[in-house]
Amino acid sequence: MIARQEIVVNKENLWRLEAPTVEGWEKDVRPGPNKYFMVSVDTHLTPPPTLFHERMDKKFHDLLPRIEKRENGDRYIIMPGARPERLIDAPLEGEDLIRSKSGADLNAKDQSGAIVTGLKRIEDQELDGVDAEIIFPNGAALLMWSSNNNEMVAAQARVWNDWAMEVCGPYIDRCSPVAALCTADIDLAVEEIERVAKLGYRVLTLPNKPIFGPHDVSHINYNLPVFDRMWAAIQDHDLAITYHVSTGRDPRAARGNGGAIINYVCHSLSPTIEPIVNMCASGVFERFPKLRAATIEADAGWVPWMLQKMDEAYLKHHFWVRPKLRQLPSEYYRTNCFASFGEDKAAIALVEEFGLEDNLMWANDYPHHEGSWPHSAEALYRTLGNGLKESTRAKIVGLNAARAFNIPIPEKYR
Repeated sequence: MIARQEIVVNKENLWRLEAPTVEGWEKDVRPGPNKYFMVSVDTHLTPPPTLFHERMDKKFHDLLPRIEKRENGDRYIIMPGARPERLIDAPLEGEDLIRSKSGADLNAKDQSGAIVTGLKRIEDQELDGVDAEIIFPNGAALLMWSSNNNEMVAAQARVWNDWAMEVCGPYIDRCSPVAALCTADIDLAVEEIERVAKLGYRVLTLPNKPIFGPHDVSHINYNLPVFDRMWAAIQDHDLAITYHVSTGRDPRAARGNGGAIINYVCHSLSPTIEPIVNMCASGVFERFPKLRAATIEADAGWVPWMLQKMDEAYLKHHFWVRPKLRQLPSEYYRTNCFASFGEDKAAIALVEEFGLEDNLMWANDYPHHEGSWPHSAEALYRTLGNGLKESTRAKIVGLNAARAFNIPIPEKYR
């Protein structure tokens, strides 16, 4: 738990405090009695570093990610299916240091060492005006799909799914974790869907590519009817689907000059488009009209462009298009899909013009540095600004998320 007075805004983060004056808002995004219902649909939870070793069969231990120190002193993360990643110890201070230590969310201990029940992150989020959150893996758990050993991936997913619900279950209406699946094996995926539904999960997270690794046309993908059994199980249990950035393949595809930017834009954010187009273009939402799917942490300024391009391809390439759909692909997006954003002025500039008021959702990405915590009010003033309808603003900051992820709205906000 971080108190407001403990946050030292170092000079590199002073820009986060800059915000325009907004007018015409009936409610506010700062904590207080006249606040919007706010849901952050992208936050992260770090499990204990020993979790997978303690709970997985020993036959998988050699395949789990590990840190290797080279002769020159450099440290690398070694993981199956990906090239070694050098760990760079960046000097952190002020609120950057606080963010790096937040989000672990093991039960806190007081000065005597006794367990203090409750999640520390709840008070961190209240500081930011957040009433509920969708929680994704962090740390070692983010690497659970980086293998082509399906048995191992499924075992990792089960460990995360059990542990995350153990931690968050008592606070499920505020802290809703996502359940991970091994989508490379549909039998294993369906089995785990049935299991996590009984545990109380509301949201699933699927990798952007069902089988980890670079593009391979021989691999199964979400547009193919082979996944219908999985879609049926998800729909039957009224679970929501999410596709988080940097899953399904190694996002570190570029090296050298500009590599950090190239990898972030081209190989982390952009691949989230593919699974959504797969579902909208292939008739998945015709066969399973109650499915709900969301892209997470990829922002949303690209959504209007994607809608136009899907429809253009459907109409202009009609002689190639199979199957023939009852509606244009863009209409399936509007009725069944969502996109999260953090600070994306392009998305907000187009949200009402393209009729996407019911599709965009906000997130503070707690506790990541690319997120807005603990200065989300300023970020929302900068991003939402003036000119949106009151109903659009209320939907974006919380109501759309409640509908997408079955989050109950507290009585005081109804």
